[in-house]
Amino acid sequence: MFYFYILHCKDGALYCGSTNNIQNRQNRHNSGKGSVYVRTHGGGEIVYQETYNTLGDAMRREIQVKKWPRTKKENLIKGLKP
Repeated sequence: MFYFYILHCKDGALYCGSTNNIQNRQNRHNSGKGSVYVRTHGGGEIVYQETYNTLGDAMRREIQVKKWPRTKKENLIKGLKP
């Protein structure tokens, strides 16, 4: 099982990522061992996730959502139509 996720950084930034272990990934982000982007934004909390059968599918979704404006990402997190 693979995941696409959105992490809400402590400074308010939104980070999109993909992983095969969602809890481990959040722990890595918050311990400073995750991405450089999240490390510079102070860690955070995963506020949205989707499940996929392959890493490729999760990464395609990550690439798609990364291109969206912030308001569209916020609507996705809230469960509204993006």
